[in-house]
Amino acid sequence: MKEDYSLLPWYERQSGPKPARENDYRTPYQRDRARIIHSAAFRRLQSKTQILAIRQNDYSRTRLTHSLEVAQIGNGIVHQLRHSSPANADFQTWLAEDALIETVCLSHDIGHPPFGHGGEVALNFMMQNNGGFEGNAQSLRILGKRGSYSPTYGMDVTRRSLLGILKYPVLYQDVVGHYPSKPERLRQFKASQWTPPKCVYKEEQDLLDWIIAPFSASDKARFQEIYRPAPNTHAKSNHASFDTSIMDLADDIAYGVHDLEDAIVLGMVTKEMWLEHLEPKLADLGTSFFHSNLTTLRGQLFSRESHLRKEAIGSLVSWFITSCQVEENASFEHPLLRYQVTLPEGQRQALALLKAFEMRHIIQKPEVQMLVYKGQQMLLEMFEALAADPIRLLPKEIAKEWHQTTHEKGHDGMRIICDYMSSMTDDYASRMYNKLFVPSFGSVFEPM
Repeated sequence: MKEDYSLLPWYERQSGPKPARENDYRTPYQRDRARIIHSAAFRRLQSKTQILAIRQNDYSRTRLTHSLEVAQIGNGIVHQLRHSSPANADFQTWLAEDALIETVCLSHDIGHPPFGHGGEVALNFMMQNNGGFEGNAQSLRILGKRGSYSPTYGMDVTRRSLLGILKYPVLYQDVVGHYPSKPERLRQFKASQWTPPKCVYKEEQDLLDWIIAPFSASDKARFQEIYRPAPNTHAKSNHASFDTSIMDLADDIAYGVHDLEDAIVLGMVTKEMWLEHLEPKLADLGTSFFHSNLTTLRGQLFSRESHLRKEAIGSLVSWFITSCQVEENASFEHPLLRYQVTLPEGQRQALALLKAFEMRHIIQKPEVQMLVYKGQQMLLEMFEALAADPIRLLPKEIAKEWHQTTHEKGHDGMRIICDYMSSMTDDYASRMYNKLFVPSFGSVFEPM
């Protein structure tokens, strides 16, 4: 192993070296994983929407259970690659240990706001003139600045854990496209016009620079390359790290397969819908897996026997995991950028079909979108109220931080309000909305 590619810089934390606790033999990544699991931000995911609104039923997945499933799948991908590839393959040294990939996967959604991606769009609308809001950027901000393990460095996890969750290593101002003029009234807000660019906030440029410091100048430049699909649209980043590619693939598999299970159980996806809109497309892929298993999968998925449905879900997930392969991009020098985990074309297309089916027949259903719209309107109105009189309406500690930011650091304080609102669970946001705007709700004896 070349000295430039030493593993040691990736164990470092922003706070610098510290003596280990007595008789503590955990690896740095095991400590990272513990910090995520025991954090308030992670616990809040138990009451944040994944796809279907919280409290609509007690079965569907939340951001927390989704993150646990992503970690399990990510771990499975690493295990598969470690044991199915030659032991002397160049990427083996850089394949993440279990605790590392679990840390990255468990924390990948830790910055997402209440009410799913609808909430993300609403906060981005309110932050348009103040650097925007984006869930992945917020995850990085929490892990590197806002978490509870350090007053300065957030959760103070290792450099490699931060690199792993860095899905989009580009700054907001470099990728943001053109937005229309804001409507006069919040009820005129049109979500499709206010999607955020995938990015890192301007406020975290120093953190981004620290994460990628071990890379060469040429690797840094290439890693942060962007392209703009069309004029005035958001630009996109081209590259992510080795660990990120595993996490991102695990996230897609969990979304494409496990979230489909929720919809089938709740009756949102029927056998007739499957036969009309999805099965013919899967059959046309020509893969041996679907050629041999499509009829069996259909029967199991729509069986009333839960163990049969689980068998189908397990077969699909196993097929994707065991198909994973490592590709090499020789234009990068460092292995953490040179290697990527991908799926073969047939599996990639199958996963894309599953995700597109869910988008059209679940997420975009008017019944679901009405709930998304309601959550967005709640966040828009609360943000407007809090920004109008923060000292009066924010919780005491948040108001103190807002005051320090605006009066001592010379900032406008909007990011502090956004941090607070994005940290809310669906339940907390609903209670806060009622307390602010519904006369019959709220009491001075209710702590916020």
